[in-house]
Amino acid sequence: MLDRFDHLEGARVRYRDTGGSGPAVLLTHGIGESLEFWQPQIEALGQAMRLVAWDMPGHGESDIPTSAMDLQTLARHGWLLLDRLGIGSVHLVGNSLGAAVSLRMAGQKASRARSLLLANAATLGPEVFGAFKLMTLPVLGELMNKPSSKAVEMQIKAIVHRAQAISPGVRSAIERNIHRPGGAAHFLATLRLMTGWRGQREEVWQESHRLLRQLKVPTLILHGQQDVVLPARHSESAHTLVAGAELQIWDDCGHTPQLEQPAAFNTSLAALVQRAGA
Repeated sequence: MLDRFDHLEGARVRYRDTGGSGPAVLLTHGIGESLEFWQPQIEALGQAMRLVAWDMPGHGESDIPTSAMDLQTLARHGWLLLDRLGIGSVHLVGNSLGAAVSLRMAGQKASRARSLLLANAATLGPEVFGAFKLMTLPVLGELMNKPSSKAVEMQIKAIVHRAQAISPGVRSAIERNIHRPGGAAHFLATLRLMTGWRGQREEVWQESHRLLRQLKVPTLILHGQQDVVLPARHSESAHTLVAGAELQIWDDCGHTPQLEQPAAFNTSLAALVQRAGA
């Protein structure tokens, strides 16, 4: 499947569109990641659904903006891409940062969101990976985030409970993302918008809670129990804020359940889409 590019407000954005016969689903990755993190879903569900996976601005092979984009701006770019593709209503699926963006997309255009799947969502509470807090500090963050083979191994260790869940294709994408010129600086700038040395910023996670209370669409909140980046209790608390939401906590799973337990993830996604209706 070939990558495609479109220009959104002057920035080139990469995406993959499976063109499947079923309902449209937008897949949004986490911070420092890219659309390759959705390959198990693309391969298994891409014909039954129209899956659109994209590299958010500053990620993967999309252009790096001159400054970090906040969550609302990233969400707006998600809708711009869907508009370009002629997609009206859509099921929103996100992991980590991508879940925070998906939640804001649902808040911006509630009438177009058919369902919402939040996997190990960021910005649901203050606690976060200790290394992320240190990276928000001037100078230290730059030293910790230098591109290297060690940085690749550290990212893999952080995002999965079992290293074998990282396929050669995903590893190659991680290596490319980490060594991309300008990528490290943009990663830090994005991280620092949401996180300080004490944890995720209160105004950011409080806004997430506000948006969760307003949700009116079928919602699935899932989390890997062994996630070292974000605690599962964030998702457990978020579940109580959404009327009728489903909660799944998966054992033997870390920060990227779509990679670590792809069959279960695909089953849960298909069930949510069916529950919401095409």
